[in-house]
Amino acid sequence: MDLKALLEPSGIMLTSEQNAQFDLYANLLIEWNQRFNLTAITDKEGIYVKHFLDSLLLKRDFREGETLCDIGSGAGFPGIPLKIVYPQLHVYLMEPTGKKCTFLAEVIRQLDLKDIDILNCRREEYREARFDYTTARGVSRLNILSELCLPLTKVHGHFVAMKGSQGDRELEEAGNAIKKLGGEFRSKEYINLENEGERVIIDIEKVRETPAIYPRRYAMIKKKPL
Repeated sequence: MDLKALLEPSGIMLTSEQNAQFDLYANLLIEWNQRFNLTAITDKEGIYVKHFLDSLLLKRDFREGETLCDIGSGAGFPGIPLKIVYPQLHVYLMEPTGKKCTFLAEVIRQLDLKDIDILNCRREEYREARFDYTTARGVSRLNILSELCLPLTKVHGHFVAMKGSQGDRELEEAGNAIKKLGGEFRSKEYINLENEGERVIIDIEKVRETPAIYPRRYAMIKKKPL
């Protein structure tokens, strides 16, 4: 599968070096997945579409030195694909599981990526709001993801949520949480992903400081979402 051809319709033009980095990343994911449970997607075509292409739906005009925190990064999605395509972006991969952090460190080493850091901690253990962008490519609903991401976002920064076909419903459900946490809805974009269904990319700007009581512990966030 040609990742360059997959990405061209979205306006992302890979260099030969970037294409080689993605190929190496896919090979490492397949190799390490034999030892660690990193992903249920183990074929190269699936990795290219469901991980790489999906991660890069979060495309922006990132400026030099801007920061992005990928919360619950897992095997590095969307943080590492974004770093490959946007080398000017300083990326932070927040992941609590040690073996996944070991994998992330090996990918960073072999792909020779610069200005990318691993934060081996649980989300509620890290409370400093300093990122221009935050995101989380998880299955949690938007009201939960908002409490994980908005407190870490700078004022006038953006929490960008990557949601499926229920994105509109989740956005309506999360309205109270977004407001309480200092955010305002800015835009949404609908994208069809290579026979994988509709994606909704939701952009929420942080317009004021988040109250200091947030985020709560994750168990409480899940039990009683805002």
